Amino acid sequence: MTGVRAPGDTPVRGARRGVLAVQLIRPVARAVPWRALLTGGTLGLLAAALPRLAGGEVTPWAGVTALRAAALCGALGAAFLLDDPARRTTAAVPVRRALRHALRYALLLPLAAAWWTAALLLVPEEARPPAGDVTVEAATVLALALVGASFAVRRRDAARPGQAAGASLLVAAVLAPLLSPDQWALFTAPDDPRWADAHGRWTLLLAAALMAVAVCCAEPVRRRTLRTLRFPSGTSGPSRG
Repeated sequence: MTGVRAPGDTPVRGARRGVLAVQLIRPVARAVPWRALLTGGTLGLLAAALPRLAGGEVTPWAGVTALRAAALCGALGAAFLLDDPARRTTAAVPVRRALRHALRYALLLPLAAAWWTAALLLVPEEARPPAGDVTVEAATVLALALVGASFAVRRRDAARPGQAAGASLLVAAVLAPLLSPDQWALFTAPDDPRWADAHGRWTLLLAAALMAVAVCCAEPVRRRTLRTLRFPSGTSGPSRG
């Protein structure tokens, strides 16, 4: 019957995708720029530990500032996650970009979670801000770094989008506290009455950034040229006469 799908069609396709993903894990892991991730992560842990290393009493403002600096360092390293000098070559393989990017994200996220837990523990407990709220901030900054890199890949098929994405994120991190109005403040202190409202905005920003990452991971639709639209058969105008 036309339009009826075979009972085992979807499971078979899903199994094939799963096998393909497993086969791609090793080559994708080799292509990940681990050095950039390690550098950003190391600097982030040093930033988180700085108030403790400085000695003396650590204030809540110093604690949240250290964690924000740590999150920024980690995100700057993650901005290089999609760097792939061989992208022009791998683009020709019969594997969708969404799967290739998803595998890189899957390799990053468990390590990022463990790294962020270590950063939280480096801040003294009495100066540590609410873990859930500050984690939303860190996740948002990481997602924005991935948005910049994935947009550069989608827009220009850039082989090394990390430098542009990292620079844009750094500029935004410097300008955002200076240019954001008080009623839209994001970088508040834990004892500030605007803390809860600020993290409501952080949550919205995180959702928007994740949606942008998903959109940028899709393959761009190639536009037909004017000639193709005029002559669908692919022959040139003069030859059709």
